[in-house]
Amino acid sequence: MPHAPQTGPRTAPRAARTEQPPTVGFLYPGYSAEDDYPRLASLIGGVRLPLVHTDIGEDAHRVDTLLEMGSTARLVAGAAELRRRGAGAVVWACTSASFVFGWDGAHEQVREVSAAAGLPASSTSFAFAHAVRAVGAERVAVAATYPADVAEYFTAFLKAAGIEVVATRGSGIITAAEVGTWGREEVLALARAGDHPAAHAVLLPDTALHTAAHLPALEAAVGKPVLTANQVTAWEGLRLIGHAAACPALGRLFGSDRPAP
Repeated sequence: MPHAPQTGPRTAPRAARTEQPPTVGFLYPGYSAEDDYPRLASLIGGVRLPLVHTDIGEDAHRVDTLLEMGSTARLVAGAAELRRRGAGAVVWACTSASFVFGWDGAHEQVREVSAAAGLPASSTSFAFAHAVRAVGAERVAVAATYPADVAEYFTAFLKAAGIEVVATRGSGIITAAEVGTWGREEVLALARAGDHPAAHAVLLPDTALHTAAHLPALEAAVGKPVLTANQVTAWEGLRLIGHAAACPALGRLFGSDRPAP
């Protein structure tokens, strides 16, 4: 017996849902070493690390210009954009324009970014504090590109986090644009010059500095963990969303796939 024809609308097959990979968004000041982030994402694998570039105003490592660079007005619009791009957390990818606000001021800056994005948020300065603990370092040496007075602000920030700083070296570089031109040999020389025998780790705190390609060489050069700004920033963002990945090419900090505390 023939079947009666079907009537009424037909429902199209439902497309399979595609899961988005773990995504962290970054507010990156200007243009200098932003190409570290695609490299970091490629090395880590299976993650998305989109950037929004913020307006930096004057490119200068001076306290007054850094306070303006890290002002809420320059950050909040980008934070909302990163949420629209699917980020699960947002990190202000700048060390100097967070630590110059001091420990309490940097916390307030992060709270404002979090509120604007509606997401967990952090900054590179806090990333360093957390990463130092993650690699088990009690004493650190700071090898900075900044002028000495700005580098001392970072030292004060670390001390407020309960970290002992045994040496701080500034390089006197005024602009992020100049820092962004440094290559492998300049980066290795910076780490060696800033190291100290009593330090358990060496910190290179400028997100304008290209370091993603040099981490194994840096750690071999000084014989201890080296924490660099873009490296710890990516790690901090992944920590915020509870995603851990072992990646030996990114140094001791990425040596385990256990979630960071």
